[in-house]
Amino acid sequence: MSFDGELLVWIQNVCVNDFLTPIFKFITFLGNTGWIWIVLAIILMVFKKTRTIGIMVTLALIASLIVNNIALKNIVMRTRPYEVVEGVERLIAAPSDYSFPSGHAAASFSAAIAVMKGIKKFEFKGAYTVLYYGVLILAILIAFSRLYLGVHYPTDVAVGILSGWIIGNLVWKIPMKNNKLK
Repeated sequence: MSFDGELLVWIQNVCVNDFLTPIFKFITFLGNTGWIWIVLAIILMVFKKTRTIGIMVTLALIASLIVNNIALKNIVMRTRPYEVVEGVERLIAAPSDYSFPSGHAAASFSAAIAVMKGIKKFEFKGAYTVLYYGVLILAILIAFSRLYLGVHYPTDVAVGILSGWIIGNLVWKIPMKNNKLK
């Protein structure tokens, strides 16, 4: 068994229990098709003050979908760990796509980083501090839920996080004038 598989088995052996399983099933549900991030982007776009952040979140999610779910998953074609690693228990319905990278982790981190970068860029304070840390915590929980539930290897999640971090930062490189899209 690979180190990646052994680490996943260890994570499940240490963490999985009857109390946490429904919580992590719900957390992973929040990341399904990126819907929680899409809703956040829409809410941010409604208000003029945060519209640019909402647009950047949308662009980050689209880029993450293309890079991770359409390109990388179909190039690498990695089998899900529960199919090949003895001791890994799948705790949710079997995903229909490949394992590498984690689309949940990539989308979550691309959206969270785009939000966090926007909050810093526009120097928002107060309630935005809660949003700043809230999106980061949610992204971490969604990414970890994929390990907990046995549907991704740790490297799938790590690369998804890295990809999301890169994409969330890159969207802010789009030329802007006076803090608005050109």
